[in-house]
Amino acid sequence: MEVATGVVKHVLLAKFKENVPPETIEEHIMNWANLVNVIEPMKDFQWGTNVSKENKDEGYTHVFVSTFESTEAISEYLVHPAHVAFAQNSLQSLEKFLVVDYLPTTVKQY
Repeated sequence: MEVATGVVKHVLLAKFKENVPPETIEEHIMNWANLVNVIEPMKDFQWGTNVSKENKDEGYTHVFVSTFESTEAISEYLVHPAHVAFAQNSLQSLEKFLVVDYLPTTVKQY
């Protein structure tokens, strides 16, 4: 197995409140995606909605994955004024969320 050095994935699972309109959710997503253009250590942003048939999602409907150059870069991101403003605006639309950061590991096939 190979653990990536310097690359960290920041994953947020979210469940939006039932009264939040789809347009507002879309606006939050576009504002988050734009942070890649504003916060230098944030290298990539991907997102999607839950399509699992296992019924194990505990109500989480969306997944957001950001890539950073290091754990220190995530620390920079969390206190960056653009992220703080985004979070203050968007967190009010969430019923619940979960955050996990991890170093990607690749399994080589021999």
